[in-house]
Amino acid sequence: MVSAERFRRLRRGALGVDVGAALDLLGGVLKWVGLAFLAPAAVALVEGEAPWPFLPAGAITSAAGVALDLLTDERREERIGPREGFLVVALVWLTVPAFGALPFLFGDVPQLANPVDAYFEAMSGFTATGATVLSHVEGVGRAMLFWRQLSHWLGGMGIIVLAVAVLPRLRVGGRRLLQAELAGPAEIEPLTATIRQTARRLWGLYVGLSIVSTLVIAAFGLFGLDPSLNLFDAFSYATSAVALGGFSPRDGSASTLAPITQWALCLTMLISGINFLRLFRLLVQRQVRAVSRDEELRLYLFLFVLAAALLLAEVLADGGIGVADAVRTTAFQAVSTMTTTGLAVSNYTHWGALATMTLLLLMFVGASAGSTGGSIKVVRHLLLFRIIRRELVTAAHADMVVPIRINGVAVDERSLRSTIGFLALYVLAFALGSLGLVIVATRAHTGIDVFEAIGASASCLGNVGAAFGFAGPFGSYAPFSTSAKLILTAQMWLGRVEIIPVLVLFTRSFWRGPGSG
Repeated sequence: MVSAERFRRLRRGALGVDVGAALDLLGGVLKWVGLAFLAPAAVALVEGEAPWPFLPAGAITSAAGVALDLLTDERREERIGPREGFLVVALVWLTVPAFGALPFLFGDVPQLANPVDAYFEAMSGFTATGATVLSHVEGVGRAMLFWRQLSHWLGGMGIIVLAVAVLPRLRVGGRRLLQAELAGPAEIEPLTATIRQTARRLWGLYVGLSIVSTLVIAAFGLFGLDPSLNLFDAFSYATSAVALGGFSPRDGSASTLAPITQWALCLTMLISGINFLRLFRLLVQRQVRAVSRDEELRLYLFLFVLAAALLLAEVLADGGIGVADAVRTTAFQAVSTMTTTGLAVSNYTHWGALATMTLLLLMFVGASAGSTGGSIKVVRHLLLFRIIRRELVTAAHADMVVPIRINGVAVDERSLRSTIGFLALYVLAFALGSLGLVIVATRAHTGIDVFEAIGASASCLGNVGAAFGFAGPFGSYAPFSTSAKLILTAQMWLGRVEIIPVLVLFTRSFWRGPGSG
């Protein structure tokens, strides 16, 4: 057994990163995550199901957190720097799904009896990806479905953002963690005097949107506008839309919902894809003019309208559907794919080549930075466009200095280099993931073609969920081999932490102390 003294030796000076501080914070996160298992246990009791798969899972998770706390110095949380932030982010998103998979293994879920399948499902949940290996969702117990929905609701805004909001000991390192956790290259704009209050207000807005969306959708069922809906369905679809996650309590994703419910989900996904810092200023602080001038928001809305128009042209050209239904279907699918939600109201795999290519490209767009969505993020595309434009200008005018601005503020060269580096790593991770899937499929003789491999890699790395072929909107990832599922699980992990916090751990300079040569 590793002693507490052993952990205390892992400090700056011996290493370039305070591993003990990172592990102490991981312990604090696990203790809080352990409490989340009480919610599905309560649902199980209400539904007349066995709560025991959740109770031991929660106890094991909390016990692991307590053990890490006992083995480390609790005051080390205050010494979270950039390196520790990278390590914490990578560890949290790797370990929390492992504990989250325990109920699937403890419970009677034949479709998730394989540990790799259970970890895949849990990783998909907590990373708000929405990919599933369940071929028959409605055959799973209500409590287990609730746990799936809760996992990607918790992961949507971010477990670490929640940790910054609730852990009283975390002070100095809070900004580092929030910057490392919030998706995209956006700078943290404090909404209050402290970063902890900022995290609380972000989570408050997130909870508020979830409650409003749940109540609105539940009202459709209550007043007969969507008679098939009940409160559980309303909660499930609302949390999927707000978290941009994509899990559904039904086999047909969102296709069985009434048109009014589909429109409500479409609007919810569109709103949730906006930077939550901007959204707070708009909805709470009423800074309408400033938010309306946000360049990322404008590009986000433009790309959504453009994608919906391309899909609409394809669907109308194929015929067989009315204009109103076509507008609703294509708008829903455009926003669902672009924001990396993954819900579907139609089997888009039957659409034409233009629609298929549009949806594939949307998987590389993503929502706004600072939202609950995955993929590359709109602001990085905006920066890339302006970097290219500057290169074209300076090619003809070598002596001209052309600063790149976002919302009138010059972007420093370090951020620009970081954007280019991230884009290169993202494309590399996508290519290697696709290649790995093709190699595994060839050796396992699973019959997966190249396009299905490309779609699955793009979908999991971008945390989209639904892909093409048998992994399409009404299918599942069950036909993939165990090796392929491990690759896709790694893709989801890399996509959620945005690659760099993982890859930096494999560099010598990350671990090298100040006195190292």
